[in-house]
Formats: sequence, structure tokens, C-alpha cells
Amino acid sequence: MTATSSNVTCIEGERRSLLAIKHKITDRFNLLSTWSGVECCEWRGIGCDSRNGHVVKLDLRSPVSLEDLRSLVSWEDEKWLEGELSPWLQNLKHLRYLDLSMNNFYGKIPEFLGSFESLEYLNLSRSGFSEGVVPHHLGNLSSLQVLDLRNVFIFDDVLGAYFAPIVDDLRWVSSLSSLRYLDLSGITIGKHADWFHPVNMLPSLLTLNLASTCITIPSTQFVNFTSLNSLNLADNGMNSTIPLWLSNLTSLMHLNLYWNSLHGKIPDFLGTFSTLASIDLSDNSFDTSMPDLLCNLSSLVRLDLSINNFYGSVPSNLGLLSRLEYLNLRYNQLSGNIPMVSNLVCLDISGNMFSGPIPASLGLFSRLEDLSLYDNQFGGNIPSSLGQLSKLKNLDLSRNSLVGVLSETHFTNLKNLIHLDMSWNSLALNFSSRWTPPFQLQKFSASSCSNIGPYFPNWLHTQTHLQRLDLSNSSIRDTIPQWFESILSHILYLDLSNNQIGGKMPLFHFDTSNRIWDSTLKMNSNKFEGSLAAFPSNVKLLDLSDNLLSGEVPQTDGTMNLTLETVNLSKNRFTGNIPEDLCNLSNITVLDLSQNKLSGRLPECLGNLIYLEAMDLSNNTIIGVVPSSLGSFTQLLTLHLHNNRFEGNLPLSLQNLTSLVTMDIGYNFLMGDIPFWIGRNLINLRILNLQSNKFTGKIPLQFCQLNALHHLNLAQNNIIGTIPPCFANLSGMITDEGSINYSINNYEENMLASTKGNQLGNDGLCGPPLSRSCKGDNSSYDHVGKVEAQDEDEDFWLYIGMGAAVVFAVVRGRQAVFVEPLSLSCCRRSVVVEPLSYAIIRIERLIQFVVVISVCTVETIDWRKLWNRLLWEVIYQQHPYITTVDPDLILKYLRISHFHNFLVFRLFKHIHTSRENI
Repeated sequence: MTATSSNVTCIEGERRSLLAIKHKITDRFNLLSTWSGVECCEWRGIGCDSRNGHVVKLDLRSPVSLEDLRSLVSWEDEKWLEGELSPWLQNLKHLRYLDLSMNNFYGKIPEFLGSFESLEYLNLSRSGFSEGVVPHHLGNLSSLQVLDLRNVFIFDDVLGAYFAPIVDDLRWVSSLSSLRYLDLSGITIGKHADWFHPVNMLPSLLTLNLASTCITIPSTQFVNFTSLNSLNLADNGMNSTIPLWLSNLTSLMHLNLYWNSLHGKIPDFLGTFSTLASIDLSDNSFDTSMPDLLCNLSSLVRLDLSINNFYGSVPSNLGLLSRLEYLNLRYNQLSGNIPMVSNLVCLDISGNMFSGPIPASLGLFSRLEDLSLYDNQFGGNIPSSLGQLSKLKNLDLSRNSLVGVLSETHFTNLKNLIHLDMSWNSLALNFSSRWTPPFQLQKFSASSCSNIGPYFPNWLHTQTHLQRLDLSNSSIRDTIPQWFESILSHILYLDLSNNQIGGKMPLFHFDTSNRIWDSTLKMNSNKFEGSLAAFPSNVKLLDLSDNLLSGEVPQTDGTMNLTLETVNLSKNRFTGNIPEDLCNLSNITVLDLSQNKLSGRLPECLGNLIYLEAMDLSNNTIIGVVPSSLGSFTQLLTLHLHNNRFEGNLPLSLQNLTSLVTMDIGYNFLMGDIPFWIGRNLINLRILNLQSNKFTGKIPLQFCQLNALHHLNLAQNNIIGTIPPCFANLSGMITDEGSINYSINNYEENMLASTKGNQLGNDGLCGPPLSRSCKGDNSSYDHVGKVEAQDEDEDFWLYIGMGAAVVFAVVRGRQAVFVEPLSLSCCRRSVVVEPLSYAIIRIERLIQFVVVISVCTVETIDWRKLWNRLLWEVIYQQHPYITTVDPDLILKYLRISHFHNFLVFRLFKHIHTSRENI
């Protein structure tokens, strides 16, 4: 029995032990501020036995929520305890309840935790312990009823890997005879450890969670833990049919087999589980029609069959499941009628093949809160009956063929609506200028709705809680209304691009004081004019390209603009020098000032921007030498300086740009010998353009080491000598006549050439594969060994040469589909929209999650499973309007963005080449 604060006195020895524990902990948010004074039983998180005063409860769980942990990006700001867990804890010998969860403790799980003989509850979930083996000593906790070791995955920015405890032997679990709840999710057990037999010796077990543990599922038919009511085996790469031994678990209420590459048919025994309340079979490989047997589960509340290959019609008998509240059929191949399950709270049938008009009967679903119909083939008008769904919060109609006009009738009773997406339809809005909606939206998207314009929807001025507003490509020919700034106080994502919005660019200030994510502002491809007074504050991604802006590039505010990571001001009319205080943007990764009228010299301080990954200053009139400080851009992938007035020699410091993929410095006045270090150091180059400069001398032999090179342009220089025969071994070269351009130089007359290229002005150029043969080989160059051909898509490398702005886009052919943050799904936890850079981070971490955390070898990874998961995490959520995703497209996207890790890139390439039947 736990004491109250008024009837027990703290034991002094235990008080001192608690203070010793506090001493080892960093408590930046004063979570332990009450830990002072004599009466330790009154301290936060402490419970004492009312009979003898012993500490029996220690609850150090931090107030961090799982929602806060999802991104794994801003941990430094989270309100948790951090540090070592002091061995003084073992002096609290009478503990019955210990919760250290949601913190950031260092090192291994301490062995002394196995010494608490009276302990009934132990929660170390997401507590930060990230090293070593889960200690077998936990098997000594014979009184334990609840054991929660759910892991949080620690990403080390220096080592670039996740760290998590592992289980080398699970036999100790069999000693916990009183255990009722066991959660080891995210702890690596592995394919070779025997988990089944120890767990099978726990007859009282009610909840078992072994998700993401990389275990092998046994083929046995019988189990002893038949009292189980909750089983989670998600994300274990079963690659099999549903195990037959599940048929013994007739008391199951919750079954989660998500993301396991399961296939075959749904077994008949599932239809007999009368107590089953939730089933999650999502993200598997079921390729069959939806089984009628699911309609027998009268207790079913939640059904998730999303991201599979179910086809045909949804069984009409599904409407008999009177308790069903959540139905998620997203991304299958289903068609026919929408199931009429009138008690639904969430209905998600997006990404299927439903067609015809949206049925008016959906208006009868009076409990519906989330309705997602996007990416289907619905047509016709939207029924006004949807306006009767008074509890509706999320409505997504995007990516269909809907037409007609939405009027006030459609929204009459939608007072709880917070997310509305009508993108990629032919819909118009017809509201009275004085109409005040009954709702306050957090997200409104009407992208590519050609009938929204020509004016801004006036009713938007009432929506003061907007976090995301997307009116891109919606035929607006207006100026920014005066009321617009009043709706920006909560904005996270604003996209007005690809319209014909004119007038002066307003000065936006976004208040991000209480948000994890900084804002995205995309106003590109409009007709904004005049000068830009200042950069918007608290913005992470800023795209003002392709407008009519003029004047000087604005000064930066050293405090308000520190969040800027991506700046694109290209295709405007900016003049003057590049301001030196641009060097204060210490977090910037993409800087595109191309196609303006900038002049003057490059500030030497640009070298301070050490995180730059893409810089494009091309098509200006910048003069002077290339600053040596640019050699500090060690993460730079693309450098575009072409068509300026740079002069002198290239600085030797540029040899440090070892990550460089594209180097385009053509059409300048650079001189001297072509630097040999380009070939020796910049071995990742795909594109090298030195055209139209004043380079002299021979082509350096070191260029033969550029095995990844796809395009080389040396035209219109003063280069002499022969072309190295070893160029024949540069099999990364694209085999067309324009892949190499040597024209208008002073090559020797009778030289060898084994690569296709433009040799205009070099009539002496000869050798295969040109039609003109050479009389002999007099070259003094040695051949270098052949290298394996590169298989990246060549069109991509052509495109990347056009400018750093490609970092903003996913490229398909000549179209750039700009990245859209996530469209909320009702059947998943609602999450905050994140900008492009975080989407890239999530892809990288997802791959490392599978490869590193699971300690699964590359050979055992289910690449199809991983591919499907990538599609969901990054494409389907971020781009709900994309119905078919080309894997090459993602490869292009990742290679030019924040996707540095070569190992991870190779693994992703392995996915691409190893996937089957995707």
C-alpha cells in the first residue's frame, strides 16, 4: 500500500540514496525540483509504504510524449532526465514499482536492476539505454508482472548509425512466472535466438509485444500462452503465410502483424475469434480478394488492411459489423461500392480504384471524424450530404476527377473540420463574400484546382489557426490581400507557387516559438515585383524563384534568420553585390541565386557556410577570383558558377570538395593549367564543365580516375596535346555524342580518342568509337583499369547540371513535382507536417533502422518490404497525388539531397536492383 503525504515519515538512508541518484542526473527542466527537504515521500515520483515508510515506488518517467519522439530531430529540447543511473538505486530494496521511461540515460541497462525481489512493475521503455546486452539478471525478478523494455533508437550524428540494446539469450524470461505483460519491441533479438520456448513457459501472459525484434516465427502448431489477449509481431520480416499456431489464441482481442511480407490468404480460423477487437495486417503482400470471414468478427472495432494487394469489391456484409469504428483499406486495388458501415469513426479507402460519384449515403455516417478518399477515380459532383457530418475533422478528396462547385451547403454543419484537401480536382468555390465558416481549419489544400482563382478565397481571413495552406497552381491572378498576414500566426507550410500573383512581396514573420518545425514558404513562379525588404523570419525553406523581384539581395537578421536552410532566389532581377551578412546563415544547405543580375566579388566569408550542399550562382555578372574559402564546403554536392566573370586560377582549396557531384564553372575567364587535383580528389564527380574559359596545358592524367564521370565539357579553351587513351575505361560516361566536348582547342592532329564526344574544330580527333580511325597510337599515357559501369539514370545527371534548384524537386522527365508535406491519415496518429529536409532524414534513418538496428544482414532483409515502407513513409504520405512511383525517381531525389551516407545509398541501390514484382 502506497502512502499519502500526511501519514508516513521518510527513512533517512533511502532519502540519501535518492539524493545520490539525483546527483548523477542532469535535470535541465527541473523535473526533480521537489527533491529537497526531509520528507522524501512527498517528492515528485516517490511513493512510500504507509505502514513502514519504505520507498516502494519510483516514477521518473518524463513528460515527453511518444508524439514528441517521433521525429528524432530535436531531442536537445525535450523535457527529460539525462545522465547515469546511480547504483545507489539498489539501496531502495523494497521497490515494487520502477519507471524510468521516456528519458535519456547513458550506457547499458544496469545489472543491479535484477536485485529487487519485490519488484512488480519495471518500465525502461525509451529510457535511452542504448548499449550492450539486456542483462540476464532481470530473470531474478520473480515477482514481476509488467516488464516494458520498448526501445528508443539513438541516432549518432557523428557515427551515422543507430544504437540499441540486443538480446543474446532470452531464457531468463522463463523465470518470470508471474509475468502478465511483456514488451521487448525494438530490442534486437535476432533470427538465431530462441524466443518462443521461454515465452511459451509464461501461462499467465496477457500481452506480448515483439514488434521490430528481427525474430524468426516458429512453424509449431501449439502454444501454451493461450490466455494471451494482445499480440504484436509487427515488422519482423516473416515472409510467410499467417502462422497456424495463432489459431490456439482464441482469447485474442488485439492482433498486429503489420509490415511482415505476409502473403497467401487470410486463414479461416481468424473468422472464429469472437473477441477480436482490432486487426492490423497492413503493409504486407496479400494478393487476394477481401475475405468474407472478416464479416463474422462481431467484436471488431478496428480493421487495417492498408498497403496490400487486395482486389475486387469490399464485402457488403462488412456493414454488419456494428462495432467497427476504424476501417483502413488504403493503397490496395479495391473497387466497387464503398462499404456502408454506419458506426465508422474513420474511413480511409485512399489509393484504390473506386469510381463513379461519391455516394450521398456517406452523409448518414453520423460518427465519422475522418474521411479519406484521395487517389481514386471518383467523378461528378460532391454530394451536399457530406455537410451533415457534424463530427468530421479530416476530409481528403484530393487526386480524383471531381468537378462542380462547392457551396456553403457542403459545409453547413462541419463545425469540427480541421483538415480539408481538395487538391488535383476540377472544383470551384462559391461562397458569399460575407460567409463565415463554422470551422477553424489547420490545413487547407486546393493545389492544382484550376477553378479556385482568380481571387484569393475571402473566407480564408477567418481561419486563424492554419498550419498548412497550399493554393499552388490554382489560377490565382490576385495580389496578396491585406488580411493575409493575420492568418499566419500558426503557419508551418505556405505554398502559393505557380500562380500569377502580383504586387509587392509582403514581409512575412512566422511565430515558431512553440513548434518543433520551422516554416516552409514557397512563392515561386508568380509575378511578385519590387524589392525584398528582408528575409522572412523563422523560415526553414524559402523559395521565391521565378518572379520579378528586383533591388539588392536583402540583409539578414542574425537571430531571426538562423533557421534558414534552403534559399532559392533564382530567376529574378536582383542586382548589386551578394551581401556579406548572408554569411550569417550558418545552417544553410541550399543557396540558389542564379539567373539574376548580381555583380561584384564573392564575399570571402561565404566559406563560413560549412553545411552547404548545393550552391548555384550561375548566370550573373560576378567578378574576381573564386574565393579560396569555398574549399570549406566539404559537404557540397553541386557547385554552379557558370556564365559569370570569374578570373584567375582555381584555388587549390577546392580540392577539399570531395563530395562534389557537379562542378560547372564554364563561361568565365578562368585560366592556368587544368588542375590535376580535380581528378585526384573529386572522385565523385558526375558532371564537369570547364567550357569557354582560358585553361591551358594538357588534360591531366588524373582525370582517368574519375570513374563516375558522366559528362565532361572542355570546349573553347586553349588545351593542347592528346586526349588520354585511358578515357576509354571511363565507363560511367554516357554513350552519346554530347557526353564529352573537346571542341575548339589545340589538340595534336593524330591523337587517340576512345570516347564519344563533340570534336568540332578538332579534325584530328580519331579513334573508336568515332568513324575516323587513327593511324597509330603514339600516346605516352598509361591505361588505367576498367571500372564497373554506373547505372544511375543519365537524364538525372543532365538535369542536375541545370542548377541547384533541382534539390527542391523530384524529377520525372522535364517536370519537377515539388515536395508536399504529409497528408494526414485518419487511421494513423496525426503528425505535424515536416519540411523536405526532414523527409530525407526520415528515409535515411528508416533504412538504417532496418539494416543496423535489427542486426539483420543485407542478405536477410526483405527488400520488397523495405521498398513498400519507403513508398508509404516518403512518397504516399508526402505526395498523395502520385499513383505510380518510379524507383529511379527516388534514387535521383536522394542522391542530390541530404542523403550523404554512402553506405545507406548503396543499400538503397541494392533495394532497387534486388526488388522483385514491385
